[in-house]
Amino acid sequence: MLYREALGAVLRRRRLEQGRTLQDVATAAAVSTPYLSEVERGRKDASSEVVATIADALRTRLDLVMFDVADRIDAAPVLVLDPPRRADESPIREDDDTHELADATVTELRPSPDAHLQAA
Repeated sequence: MLYREALGAVLRRRRLEQGRTLQDVATAAAVSTPYLSEVERGRKDASSEVVATIADALRTRLDLVMFDVADRIDAAPVLVLDPPRRADESPIREDDDTHELADATVTELRPSPDAHLQAA
């Protein structure tokens, strides 16, 4: 999931939870209604200043918005492509472009729920 998609989903959810319209929040944030709509749909990258202004218009703290965005991104699976290897085959060398990925497996990685706490 892209950052802008997660941010847009969080902003939209918070706006709808407050029962507010796009126009109301856009006016309070001093941005156009179409622009806010694009941000909420994850189609526009908003600057940090604009995100802070929208959070303020939503009467919420920016850090809480960012925590929600991080949670949404952490919930998305991270996929790693593992190239196939035969049991008798040595690891693929960086200069070896002859291997096929047609039979590759995909491994899903998820950080542990407390990964951000362990890093602190």
